Amino acid sequence: MPDWNAVFVPSTPVLEIFLRGTITFLVLMAMMRAAGQREAGGLGITDVFLVVLVAQAVAPGLVGESHSITDGVILAATVILWSLVLDAVAYRWPRLSRVIKARPRLLIEHGRLNHKVMRRELMTRSEVTVQLRLHGIEDISQVQRAYLEPNGMISILRQNRTETDEPARPEVL
Repeated sequence: MPDWNAVFVPSTPVLEIFLRGTITFLVLMAMMRAAGQREAGGLGITDVFLVVLVAQAVAPGLVGESHSITDGVILAATVILWSLVLDAVAYRWPRLSRVIKARPRLLIEHGRLNHKVMRRELMTRSEVTVQLRLHGIEDISQVQRAYLEPNGMISILRQNRTETDEPARPEVL
């Protein structure tokens, strides 16, 4: 017969779970903001490994000695709560939004690379030209403005055009 208390009754004090989740979430958010935007775009295999390793590294600090389902639910609710709170704060107070949320960064203006942004995001010229080619642009002089977006993608406004170009999608055979 299952021990229902062990399954559903929290094995760790709820306040401790909440504090562990809060501190870990806020510290990881700060670390991700400091790491820059470029890393948020697409996940390669090393990125997936990094996510798994970070999750493994913080798991003991998040859960402590907890074992019940309720402990996990409380922890998940804490992380979701803080995500919603930060979104609400950024929406309500735009000045705080600049600290909480990433903003688009001007990467190219009138065909000239912004080397300061490239240095900050650790982007090489060849990485930028790859992104331009994905948008069907062979010459940087064709770009009026290009932004490194908060999700890590690059949006491009061509010279003499106002709409953005979508990256080319691979054709399915």
